[in-house]
Amino acid sequence: MFDSVDGSAYNHEQGSRARKLFAAVVLAALDDAIADDKKYGNGPEQIARWARSRDGREVLTCAGIDPNERVVSGLMQFVAAGVRTSVALSREESERRMAAALSEAA
Repeated sequence: MFDSVDGSAYNHEQGSRARKLFAAVVLAALDDAIADDKKYGNGPEQIARWARSRDGREVLTCAGIDPNERVVSGLMQFVAAGVRTSVALSREESERRMAAALSEAA
């Protein structure tokens, strides 16, 4: 009985690790598109082309992201903003955006 529980826990852990790995690939693709946007000015188009491609859809699905047009437009907006993923995911950037949103609301 305990063997099946251990096996299920192990499989769940492996699946979680795989999703995190594919999420890292998505973040790397975003960083590459941001770099292309700064260098060539075509970053949003690059990420849209990648996300709509067969490989991009597969990576997004494996990362647990539904590869629909809403997601593609969100990725394009993120790249157009030009904020690197490491900065955008940091606590300081999150706090700065919250403060800006609160000051706009007031």
